[in-house]
Amino acid sequence: MQKGKIKKLIRNRGFGFISTTDGKEIFFHRTKLLDGEFDLLNEDQEVEFEIETTPKGPSATNVRVVQG
Repeated sequence: MQKGKIKKLIRNRGFGFISTTDGKEIFFHRTKLLDGEFDLLNEDQEVEFEIETTPKGPSATNVRVVQG
C-alpha cells in the first residue's frame, strides 16, 4: 500500500486526486473508497491506496483513510 494525502475533491462529480509521498497526483473515484463515505473526506486527509493501470492512466484503488 502506498500513502498520500487527498489533494483535491470534486464532490459533485464523485472523484478526486491524491498527492503521493513522491509528489505525483493520482486520480481516484468514489467507488474505489473501501471504508467511509466520500462526502466525509477532506482535503489533506491521509490515505492508503494501491495503484492500478487504466486506459486513462494510473488510478488509485482500495483507497482507505488512515486513522490517526
